[in-house]
Amino acid sequence: MFQSAMIPALLQTGEYARLALAVGRDVDEGDAAKAAAVRVEAQAVLFEDSRRFAFVLTEGAVRTWPGSPKLMVAQLDRLAQVATLPHVRLGVVPWSVQAPAFPLHGFTIYDGSVSVVESLTGDLTLTGPDELATHLEIFEAFAGVAVYGDELRDLLGRIATDFRELSRRLEE
Repeated sequence: MFQSAMIPALLQTGEYARLALAVGRDVDEGDAAKAAAVRVEAQAVLFEDSRRFAFVLTEGAVRTWPGSPKLMVAQLDRLAQVATLPHVRLGVVPWSVQAPAFPLHGFTIYDGSVSVVESLTGDLTLTGPDELATHLEIFEAFAGVAVYGDELRDLLGRIATDFRELSRRLEE
């Protein structure tokens, strides 16, 4: 999965999910909370050892905050925790590296046979060989400049420090 604008649903905390489903939309708060709970429950697949996941996010996606800075500190913790799972590969493309392409939108590739692009109004399912090849190429290009492991934890720690400082400034 490649995401340039927000944290992917499988990696969202409950509060981030609630806001992602409601902010800027005419959605009932109760409905958003219920949908967020369903989204978080679906994350159980992340703990199935038989599955393999690869996530590549841009730093912009990690820094975009739909709620309070404190919410983002918890979200960054969630990313760091998921990154420790042996069957999950999570990378972030830092702002300090040149982007290999313009990250126009995120997408999810399933088993190399389908790519799904989420939009504000629905999903676009792509199955054409050329479309899949392009999405795989872009995914690999971003994955190639992303940081993983200790570098990822360091980057997430620096971003969390920025959010803590922002929270402190907003409280003054």
